[in-house]
Amino acid sequence: MIAPTSKERIEKIASEAEGFLYCVSSLGVTGVRSIISNEAEAMIRQVKSIKDIPCAIGFGISTPEQAGAIAAYSDGIIVGSAIIRIIAEHGSQCVPFVRDYVRSMVSVIS
Repeated sequence: MIAPTSKERIEKIASEAEGFLYCVSSLGVTGVRSIISNEAEAMIRQVKSIKDIPCAIGFGISTPEQAGAIAAYSDGIIVGSAIIRIIAEHGSQCVPFVRDYVRSMVSVIS
């Protein structure tokens, strides 16, 4: 996991990473955000200059527009809080709502 505050540690983290790197999109606590920092793109460029490893961005991604913008420079998108919010809103009837949400996100990145 790399955060925007990891600047001086990115080389060490990237060089030792295996599988993929979870790149935190912005500072603060997890949850839906209206704006995603553009620092993640520079962070991914730095990681890729050190090691060719997939980089997925998470923390606050909640809209298809955000997913599409982030997909332009990342290898993956991690969505958690937005799906949890749908589950909390719809309870045991959440499956079609989660499915539609996930499909809306996938439609802009595939």
